[in-house]
Amino acid sequence: MSAEPDGPEDRLRRFATIWSRAVFPVTVTSLTRPEFEARLLPLARRLSEALRARAFDAAEGRAVGAALVDAHCTDPEALSRTLDCVDAYLVLYCGEGGNQEDLRARSSRLQHAMAAGFAQALRERTLAEQESIAQAALRAQGVVAQALHASEARFRAVFEGAAIGIGIADLDGNILEVNGALLRMFGGGEQNVRGRNVRDWTHAEDAPQVWRLYEELVRGEREHYHVEKAFYRPDGTVLWTNLTVSLLRDPDGNPQYQLALMEDTTERRLLNLRLRYEATHDALTGLPNRTLFFERLEKALNAGPGQRFGLCYLDLDGFKTINDSLGHAAGDRLLVEVADRLQACATAPGEMVARLGGDEFVALTTGRDTQREVDELASRIMNALVAPVRIDGRELTVRGSIGIVEGPAGERSAAEVLRSADITMYRAKSAGGNRFELADAEADARAITRHGLTTALPAALERGEFFIEYQPLVHLGDGSVRGAEALVRWLHPQHGVLGPDRFIPLAEHTGLIVPLGRWVLEQSVRQAKEWRERYAGTTTAPLRINVNLSPCQLTHPGLVQDTVDILEAAGVTPDALCLEVTESALIGADDDLLKPLRRLAEMGVDIALDDFGTGYSNLANLRRLPVSILKLDRSFTQSMQQFPADPVDLKIVEGIVSLAHSLNLTVTVEGVETGAQADQLRILGCDTAQGWYYARPGPPERLHELAMADATG
Repeated sequence: MSAEPDGPEDRLRRFATIWSRAVFPVTVTSLTRPEFEARLLPLARRLSEALRARAFDAAEGRAVGAALVDAHCTDPEALSRTLDCVDAYLVLYCGEGGNQEDLRARSSRLQHAMAAGFAQALRERTLAEQESIAQAALRAQGVVAQALHASEARFRAVFEGAAIGIGIADLDGNILEVNGALLRMFGGGEQNVRGRNVRDWTHAEDAPQVWRLYEELVRGEREHYHVEKAFYRPDGTVLWTNLTVSLLRDPDGNPQYQLALMEDTTERRLLNLRLRYEATHDALTGLPNRTLFFERLEKALNAGPGQRFGLCYLDLDGFKTINDSLGHAAGDRLLVEVADRLQACATAPGEMVARLGGDEFVALTTGRDTQREVDELASRIMNALVAPVRIDGRELTVRGSIGIVEGPAGERSAAEVLRSADITMYRAKSAGGNRFELADAEADARAITRHGLTTALPAALERGEFFIEYQPLVHLGDGSVRGAEALVRWLHPQHGVLGPDRFIPLAEHTGLIVPLGRWVLEQSVRQAKEWRERYAGTTTAPLRINVNLSPCQLTHPGLVQDTVDILEAAGVTPDALCLEVTESALIGADDDLLKPLRRLAEMGVDIALDDFGTGYSNLANLRRLPVSILKLDRSFTQSMQQFPADPVDLKIVEGIVSLAHSLNLTVTVEGVETGAQADQLRILGCDTAQGWYYARPGPPERLHELAMADATG
């Protein structure tokens, strides 16, 4: 086997070689095969460029199809072999580096455009031949008056030797003469054609204007007309033709006969129908594909007043696991079985099922009562998935999540409807799957906003849209400021200032939390450096900065080295930094997860266990955690905002403080909002606190003001 071509030009020439070898045997040409290949090479280049173009241009495919006719590839077999070649080799040799599924879809559309261009060019060429024959017939008729014997021989030669069907009828529609080509088209004897009347050949698919044009012609109001028309053959099959009918006049200019020229387009039409089917149906399941579904959805959304639509968007739960464990062949068989079941669910008028791709399916219902019908359709789909699917001796359980969108036509675009259905489907999946949910405008808006924030996050960090506010940490014994917690904010261009609850989960999901967390750590440590230099030599205690660590940062392999580098670059000692880790992140943590925290603690960095009391961890675990500070969750101290406090809460807090101090841990309390609360916590032995009672989060200058007030008070 020869090696694959190296560069794009080599692959393009290989494609042109395969193409020429396939088509050359059925092409009538004086060129040698290498010369014919050279003629096909520019056409192959146009196909390659159209395949990889940013925007699809069907005109390129039509131009290539027309160029085949110019190259004398007019045999239908030449077109068939060309399309087979394009289908098999265009993406293989010219689609390197692109999305294969998208390229194959575009290749299918290019084939359809090529067939259309080929058909149009062949039709124009045939029309030119027809016009030549008609002119010859007219000239022959004129010569009859001058030299009947010579014209009759000439006309008969043209009439009988033509490759297209020719028939002559009088003005009443009675057929007088037909040639052999026309008889072969109809597949019957001469008696089945000659002697019949033109008006007998009506067909259910005749265009409305066909017989109007005919009447105008026989009345002498037009000289000719051209239409696409179907005829029934004697055996009941259908003959499709390009039909040109011309009016023949006598020497005085009066209408005398009608001349019909027919080109058999049945095979070409079948080919176009096949291409259309392949372009609009899923190759694996046979269901309508995304293209046909969008056509139907657009039609439903543009229906008249009073019309509604209902859409079920289905995604199989756990399908990737089946593919990964049993292989793609088993996954494909599962999809085929699911498609068959879904098809059986949509049998009522106005209902259809389509496969969008992968394990995603849609079911559409239209009419005036879709509010009820779409719920019933979703229930039928869920019931159809209940029975296990048996593949290779295994019984596979099929589960699915469905998002339902229903509403009146004319209010939303197809893209908006599908987006809402997709969002709703993922809402059903996040709720546990194997269920369906109804679309909700508010939920859609929140999801769209989340998506917008997610996509804007990377650029926001680069553009410097994040900033940090600081909330003071106050010593409960003497009221002095001992440091601050760094709280990151996002100044969004459209949404204004966003708190961490709006974007930190998104940053964790996308992995951006690592660079964002590093940036927060850098800025916070620099601020701690500035505070320490400002208060050096004063009675103010050295200020410490608290920075939150997310679970993603905790497992990042560069955590320790990044922290060391940041501290060294800022020129501050490790005791200036406290890293806060939530209790839930450390529940059941193994030694590998705790190792980086232990290394940081050994360096002198304080580790605080944040939100303590919300994770239901075993208090005995505190002994194995490398923490020096407990941050008590505000839920334990809310009752202390009023006097008297809940005695149960007092006992709980007292017990936690006692346990922490026995383990040489200090206790910080969050959410202190009243003086009564602060006094009670001081009595219970808590060490430091933070909350709105002392100060809301703000710029670093505010902490400076508080610290100076302590120093001078």
